[in-house]
Amino acid sequence: MMCNGAVPGETGKRDENLKRGNWGNQIEFILTSVGYAVGLGNVWRFPYLCYRNGGGAFMFPYFIMLVFCGIPLFFMELSFGQFASQGCLGVWRISPMFKGIGYGMMVVSTYIGIYYNVVICIAFYYFFSSMTRVLPWTYCNNPWNTADCTGVLDVTNGSTASPVNFTQIFNQTLKRTSPSEEYWRRYVLKLSDDIGNLGEVRLPLLGCLGVSWIVVFLCLFKGVKSSGKVVYFTATFPYVVLTILFVRGITLEGAVTGIMYYLTPQWDKILNAKVWGDAASQIFYSLGCAWGGLITMASYNKFHNNCYRDSIIISITNCATSVYAGFVIFSILGFMANHLGVDVSKVADHGPGLAFVAYPEALTLLPISPLWSVLFFFMLILLGLGTQFCLLETLVTAVVDEVGNDWIIRRKTFVTLAVAVVGFLLGVPLTTQAGIYWLLLMDNYAASFSLVVISCIMCVAIMYVYGHRNYFKDIEMMLGFPPPLFFQICWRFISPVIIFFILVFTVIQYRPISYNAYVYPTWAITIGFLMALSSVICIPIYAVFCIMRSEGDSLLQRLKNATRPSREWGPALLEHRTGRYAPVLSSSTESQLEVQLLNPEKPKSDEAGMAVAITVGSNGSTHSQDSKI
Repeated sequence: MMCNGAVPGETGKRDENLKRGNWGNQIEFILTSVGYAVGLGNVWRFPYLCYRNGGGAFMFPYFIMLVFCGIPLFFMELSFGQFASQGCLGVWRISPMFKGIGYGMMVVSTYIGIYYNVVICIAFYYFFSSMTRVLPWTYCNNPWNTADCTGVLDVTNGSTASPVNFTQIFNQTLKRTSPSEEYWRRYVLKLSDDIGNLGEVRLPLLGCLGVSWIVVFLCLFKGVKSSGKVVYFTATFPYVVLTILFVRGITLEGAVTGIMYYLTPQWDKILNAKVWGDAASQIFYSLGCAWGGLITMASYNKFHNNCYRDSIIISITNCATSVYAGFVIFSILGFMANHLGVDVSKVADHGPGLAFVAYPEALTLLPISPLWSVLFFFMLILLGLGTQFCLLETLVTAVVDEVGNDWIIRRKTFVTLAVAVVGFLLGVPLTTQAGIYWLLLMDNYAASFSLVVISCIMCVAIMYVYGHRNYFKDIEMMLGFPPPLFFQICWRFISPVIIFFILVFTVIQYRPISYNAYVYPTWAITIGFLMALSSVICIPIYAVFCIMRSEGDSLLQRLKNATRPSREWGPALLEHRTGRYAPVLSSSTESQLEVQLLNPEKPKSDEAGMAVAITVGSNGSTHSQDSKI
């Protein structure tokens, strides 16, 4: 029976890997990966980048980068994790010296996991605040509002604000602050004046952070067996909400103007290096390359699953979602600009400014605005949770695979709980009055150029240290066909060059971080660079450690031994270890193996004895994962 998107030769629907488990079916893996790749950036970053970089003209470099960098890297990471059935640490049996890449991925996932859940908790706060007859950021008559506040509905509703000309307010020097901005800064965040002035912990945000971590834990407490069921809802419902908001948006007056701003090509910008750099960066970060999540999710696939097809489906779905989200965002922003009599560029924003200020303000103009607000923030929560699931699973899987014994595998739920509790505690400082400053600092530095460096070294390690021919043979053994020639060329030449281009572009385009008018002090930027360095530094530190531990009389001999694949490298299960991975067995061991395969319920003591007889790891430890079939 063919199942799980298998290539010929795969049978049965039970778990192949009884020790680690597998996805219930292939749909679960695809939905989880789509949920992981499609995140908040698709809604709050891509549409703005598109509008800023030439509208429809931006689509050309965007899809060029998708084809030559995005999909190949996505396929490489999926095939890497699936072949070894290991998380982001275990896969580096392929070349032990580069295991620091796996630790770097864990550090990056830790940083992102901490601040990503804080963004989700703010979305939870707005979600709960929207459950009212009048959205609290509609008018300027609240205790937290200032004299500068002018709401778009205040004039028509006869509040204390004096009638004004909105075009004059936007285009001249009069300073207008919207009720949604004051709600965000003065009520939700109670924003302090400096990153070093933490102030008090905002208890409502702390409570929402607790809720979001509890939700993540409950969805992951049984690993991929529980999260695989949850994604049927969390990965699909955002598309329902996007469609509802899209239909509502395009029926509004001024929506076409907003969409034209989003799509009208400015072909002269296509010659600008910044446009190509933004396109490459957006593809790279949006797909989640070098986070460790793709390797982790693929490691729970069955060995012969067609991950080549999956990588194309997921990558294209991710990019199509970004384009679709642009219609949803700019139709509403066009309507708001039309209502105010200003240019769309005056109301367009990105990041938290779009999600928690500009878009919520636009929603106040709609009839039954609380309904649209509830839907919008529920969509943000689900988009965030899909990514958060994979970030947490990446860390848990790396720890469990690294320890690797039965004791910790049976207690994986407790490992998940421990990681969630630590993540919650580390997120507490981000719920203080200076929390948004720290959140943006982590977003800008912890997961920026370090990802590019990690990905570049990973490409070099697999293609040039392990060897492209070896890797192509591994994929052929797993899928039944070698990677297409296009992917072979991309992996060896084109993708590393593009990654290097992104790195150079990131360095050239670097500007010190700021938040609205606030400029970060030097000490804060230094902390940001240290966070970025903390993940990259794992690679050389572990490489030196590995070389020192390697056998050999000379440095060159030690280097060769440190980069050579360990004996444990290869398919996790003996049934898939064929060809050059086939274990060398004596005749007595072969007969014992035959008995074990026919009697899978043998006592564990016999099984352990078998493991020793079958194969011994490079460090002298038994390779138990191969032996338990």
